[in-house]
Amino acid sequence: MGDPRIIKVELDEATILWRNADIEQERRVAIFDLIEDNMFKPLRPVEDGYAGPYALNLSVEEGRLILDIRREDGTPHEMIILGLGRFRRPVRDYFAICDSYYQAIRKSTAAEIETIDMARRGVHNQAAELLMDRLDGKVEVDFPTARRLFTLICVLHIKG
Repeated sequence: MGDPRIIKVELDEATILWRNADIEQERRVAIFDLIEDNMFKPLRPVEDGYAGPYALNLSVEEGRLILDIRREDGTPHEMIILGLGRFRRPVRDYFAICDSYYQAIRKSTAAEIETIDMARRGVHNQAAELLMDRLDGKVEVDFPTARRLFTLICVLHIKG
């Protein structure tokens, strides 16, 4: 019996060219929440039957998301590569709505902040569903895990 969850997450720091305090906080919270509660089950059978837990290294290279999945001891388990073309618009929309949200926090009413936050959650939810679709047949994840992973994908896309 395995333990289908992520116990460690690392982002390729060379991929992250720039970030501000708000984005850094999003990254920290997403990683903390992901480690605390997630469901992550690679579906490709492995000879020795290893079924978790996993360490996950995320990076972006040449327009592709690299999920370098490792075993608890750090040895390679498998690598999954996803094209990011279908994520361009959700990432762009998420950045735009987050920027509006961070500006609203500083100078808007509670009602305005709540409206923007609802829109932000909607974009985030749609992107998480897209990620779940893209991982279908490769890795089984639950919705909260997909949401947190999408946040980390966004962090990897920051160009400054």
